[in-house]
Amino acid sequence: MAESGLIASVVIPAYNAASAVSACLKALADQSISRERYEIVVVDDGSQDATRQKVARLGARLLSQPHKGPAAARNLGARESRGEIVLFTDADCVPASDWIETMLAPFADDQIAGAKGVYRTHQKELVARFVQLEYEDKYDLMRKERYIDFVDTYAAAYRKEVFNNNEGFDPAFPRASGEDVEYSYRLAERGYKMVLVPQAIVYHHHVDSLLDYLKRKFHVGYWRVLMYRKHPGKIWKDSHTPQSLKLQLILAALCVALLPILPFLPWLAVWGLGASLILFLVSSLPFLVKCFKKDPQVGLVALPLLLVRALALGIGFLAGVMSQPYFALRGHLKR
Repeated sequence: MAESGLIASVVIPAYNAASAVSACLKALADQSISRERYEIVVVDDGSQDATRQKVARLGARLLSQPHKGPAAARNLGARESRGEIVLFTDADCVPASDWIETMLAPFADDQIAGAKGVYRTHQKELVARFVQLEYEDKYDLMRKERYIDFVDTYAAAYRKEVFNNNEGFDPAFPRASGEDVEYSYRLAERGYKMVLVPQAIVYHHHVDSLLDYLKRKFHVGYWRVLMYRKHPGKIWKDSHTPQSLKLQLILAALCVALLPILPFLPWLAVWGLGASLILFLVSSLPFLVKCFKKDPQVGLVALPLLLVRALALGIGFLAGVMSQPYFALRGHLKR
């Protein structure tokens, strides 16, 4: 049961987040709804910096655990929360002043079990602006759906009763690696209804260098293997991933496979590489058009970034496939 008048709990996992958490907590303390209607719960995940001290000074409710990863931290925060609705964001996010109120609005409909907000950024770096346009492209896809199956915890909300009845986030994901998406897949497969709330904004500092971007995409590809083992139907379609991206992964892999035969069958390799790159360009055109309309500078670099994105995701996915015996031995694939 929720405490009288307390309708929401905002849960934030924090690991060595001393440099970021202050901005997050200050934004959450200054929201458009009464402070009496929500609590802020920070779960310190075994930090070795001044995270706990920063949180204590800013007046949030502080829970602590040994370092187990964000999935376990969010689960602890949700279990100990006192609101009817549990909201999640990250320590490096700065919610807009109406974020809580906007995230709660869909729950006026008793059928809605979960909701997802969106990212925005103030960054000027080209890579960060490209990342933001990637997100916006996916939000455009989700706007076409009445209900969604893909919720990220940088801006998420669930009915606490639903969260408690569906096992929470899977700690088999040891870091921020898709445990939130796996949970939303699980809910969707069980018939729960979730919606996109594009007005619910959190500001974020995206990766802003090419190397960090490639590392991030490798990481995403790697952990997608575990996610797809648990939810094989999502390989083919979800409400968040453009189908063009899957085609681009195949085309990028084909280009890599053709390179070794270039010295032996140059005509075949050149023809295959040319055809693959042309198809890659055609599949990228809708996104490229959006980029040029919204940010022409990003549009100029978007095509090579899409190509390296596909390569990094594909290499990460291959590495994940090769690691699957490890997951199987630990029993992670049986859940």
